[in-house]
Amino acid sequence: MFEVAGGGNGMVLRARPGRDGAAQKRPSGSGAGFTDDPAELVTLSDDDLAAALEPAVRARAAQIAARLSVPKPKADTARDRGAGHFASVPYRGGSDDIDLDPTLEMLAERPVPDDEDIIVRERVRARRSVVLAVDVSGSMKGERVRTAAATVGALAAELSQDALAVIAFWSDAAVLQKLGDPVRPMELLDDLLRLPARGLTNVAFPLQLAAAQLAGVPERNARVILLSDCVHNAGPDPRPFAARVPRVDVLLDTSGEKDLELGREIARIGRGGFRAIRTFHDVAPALGALFRS
Repeated sequence: MFEVAGGGNGMVLRARPGRDGAAQKRPSGSGAGFTDDPAELVTLSDDDLAAALEPAVRARAAQIAARLSVPKPKADTARDRGAGHFASVPYRGGSDDIDLDPTLEMLAERPVPDDEDIIVRERVRARRSVVLAVDVSGSMKGERVRTAAATVGALAAELSQDALAVIAFWSDAAVLQKLGDPVRPMELLDDLLRLPARGLTNVAFPLQLAAAQLAGVPERNARVILLSDCVHNAGPDPRPFAARVPRVDVLLDTSGEKDLELGREIARIGRGGFRAIRTFHDVAPALGALFRS
């Protein structure tokens, strides 16, 4: 499992090859080609992150973002629906509903208070916890991986006020952002473009990592968005792992090789939605539909 670090150095969790020296390739359909390969820590070299950045993909991300409309997260109670929940926060000019008890405690300590020493009651929007799992395997090379990267850039911008993690995966996986770290959409896009499309596809591994990222997070506004062709041909059956996260939505690229059956199964078992796309023009409406469902 590789975590981006300064200078491009880091670690990657990579599946060992099967007994014959390579993961078994699944020819088509679901239910074949699963392996029980364990994982080990190895170093990812600077050369792996040396790919040139593509301004055209940034432009594509901007086009997706311009059309993207993601509904606000669901509130926790009927009282708060559509507006977030009440919280006691320092005064910032947005409320005149003073929370008296904590304000008096502040004033007891600071006879000449600053504005932020006044505690008020404000509605705070519910915060989503979202893990984006992005396929950068060999089957997602070319335009497909560019569309996936642009999708991450656009969606990260839309979710910049939420808790967001990003995992790029092939037979291995790279954690580009941990859940709750500051969101920098264009940096995430650039990091994805630096990872070359390569290797087989292990869909189970990012779902396993996503479950670890979401551990302890309230389930109501937690989900995984899986961007992939779902041509799973390395690692164990991903379906049991889909059941271990609060929700898995699948955005499946159908422009080349794909496994629609497995994609739909992962979404069903993960209690999420399924949308197929062929070009980046399909991304914004598909994502909007997933977040409305």
